[in-house]
Amino acid sequence: MAETDLKNLPKNAVEITLSMLDTKWKPLIIKELLTGTKRFGELKTSVGKITQKVLTSNLRDMEEKGLLKREEYKQIPPRVDYTLTDIGYSLAVVLDAMEEWGGAYKEYLKLLLKQEKKASR
Repeated sequence: MAETDLKNLPKNAVEITLSMLDTKWKPLIIKELLTGTKRFGELKTSVGKITQKVLTSNLRDMEEKGLLKREEYKQIPPRVDYTLTDIGYSLAVVLDAMEEWGGAYKEYLKLLLKQEKKASR
């Protein structure tokens, strides 16, 4: 990482991690790339309701941050592949923790709803 990038990083490690995942789309893009190299169209389809412009912007930013690499093939039609770098793959544990927490929170809300229904009887 360049010295200027290092100087611009937040001091707090949690903030650094959040700066790598600073849009709702980046964790979803990484989750898709954890299974292997994907083409742009595959990512657009699998990530969900993301526009081409937003996907392009996120992929460029992630490439600049070193989370993924972009490989362009000089052919017709043009082909571009995206693959996580080692540092990108290292975010798998963060996403796993987010998935586990999200599932637990969903169950918590279900229990609250059940209790509310029971109390209103």
